[in-house]
Amino acid sequence: MTPYPLLFVQRLTGRDLEVLAALEGAPSQPEQLRSLLDDSPGHIEGLLADPHLYEIIYESPGTGVIAGLTPHFAFAVLVHRTMRDLTSASYVPEWVGAGERLPVFDALSLREFIDDITRRYLMAEFLGSFTRVASGSMWVRTERGYRRRRYSELDPLGLAEMVESLPAAQRTGGYRRLGDVALFLTGVLPDHTARHPMSPMSQARLARMAGIEVEDAGELQYLRFLEKLGRSWYDRAANQPLVPTGLHETLEDMASNFTLARRFLNYLADRHLNRLDAGLMNPVG
Repeated sequence: MTPYPLLFVQRLTGRDLEVLAALEGAPSQPEQLRSLLDDSPGHIEGLLADPHLYEIIYESPGTGVIAGLTPHFAFAVLVHRTMRDLTSASYVPEWVGAGERLPVFDALSLREFIDDITRRYLMAEFLGSFTRVASGSMWVRTERGYRRRRYSELDPLGLAEMVESLPAAQRTGGYRRLGDVALFLTGVLPDHTARHPMSPMSQARLARMAGIEVEDAGELQYLRFLEKLGRSWYDRAANQPLVPTGLHETLEDMASNFTLARRFLNYLADRHLNRLDAGLMNPVG
C-alpha cells in the first residue's frame, strides 16, 4: 500500500505547489518543489504543519480562502493546524447539545488520535470528500415492484436503502460512505444535526438495517445513535468479502475510534470551519 504522504504529494496540483513554493521562499519554482517532494514525500509534513502556511491560506487579506486549491490540500492544512492547537490545549470543549459545550480535560486522547500520520491524511481526505455532495435517483426493488427512489449523501436513510440494493461486490464503498456520513453529521454539523433529527420511524428503519438499537429521545441521545450507526457501517464495510488488508485495517480503526474522530472534528469545526465566515464558501484570488 502506498504511504499516505506519497499519495498526498501525487495529488497536489500546480496551484497547491505555488502556495507551498511561496512558503519556501521560491514562488517561481513550484516544479522544483514537486521534484523534492516526489523524492522525499515526508517533507510535506513539515510544510503542512508550518503556521505560516495556515496564515497564507486562511488569514491573508481578502474575504476567503485562496481560489484553486484542492480540497484535500486546504483541509490537510486545517488538520495539521488543529493538531498544533491541541499540543497547547489543557482541555477541549465537549459537545453536549446544540449550541452547548462543556470543558473536558481530555485533550491528550485527541492528541494521541491525530498523532497517527494515516489518520491525519484520512481526516483531510474525509473533509474534502464533502465539498461536493452526491445526489440523484435510482430504481430499487420493493414489495410492489421497482420504484424510483431519490437519494442524497446527507440523507442516511435514502443512502442506506440505495446501498442495500447494490450488488454485494459494490457494498464496501457504500457502507464506508454511510460511516462517513454519520461522522460528518456528528463531527462537522452536530448543532444542525441535533436540531433536525430524523423521524422516529426513519430512525427505527435505519436501526434495523444496521443491527443496532434506537436511543431514547433527546439531542445527545440522537447523536449517540448516529455514532452507533457510523461504527456499525464502518465495521460492516471492513468485513465485506475481499476487502484489501490495508483498507480493512483503516475501516476497523475508524469503527473502533469513531468517537475520537467525531470529537476531533468537533474541535476542528468549532475553532476553524465555523470561524471562517466567508472562508471555504467564498474563495478569493
